[in-house]
Amino acid sequence: MGRSQETFNKKEVRKNKDKKRKDKEKKRLARKDNDKSSFDDMIAYVDENGMLTSTPPDPTKKKKTKLEDIEISVQKSNDEDYDPVRKGTVTFYNDSKGFGFIRDSETKESIFVHANNLEQEIKQDNLVSYEVEKGLKGPVAVRVKLVK
Repeated sequence: MGRSQETFNKKEVRKNKDKKRKDKEKKRLARKDNDKSSFDDMIAYVDENGMLTSTPPDPTKKKKTKLEDIEISVQKSNDEDYDPVRKGTVTFYNDSKGFGFIRDSETKESIFVHANNLEQEIKQDNLVSYEVEKGLKGPVAVRVKLVK
């Protein structure tokens, strides 16, 4: 179709597209010209306090660290003080569905309990003792008993 048959509206749309394309090209070139940053401008330093700065750190404040003092591991916990039997209160228990939740008395964490893991019948607001194991979706209470 020749341009002589274009309507006024089609000419305006084509003109606007051309204008947008040229403006975009101008902006791209302007960004390219202004983006003459050097590698030194991009470097960030860490000072003796662990803060990022644009100036290099003072070599006189440098601290020596012995290789033997660096530990790359998880800190070992004292398993001697840890009691595997926990105590808590039953906050919710549904007899018909066979599951509920126990709120730990120390950590106030909510722990899931299933009827298969009960050694005695429990009801809501009972004080129970239990052990925690890792389940599919988080911690699970096992060997649940009523506390006398």
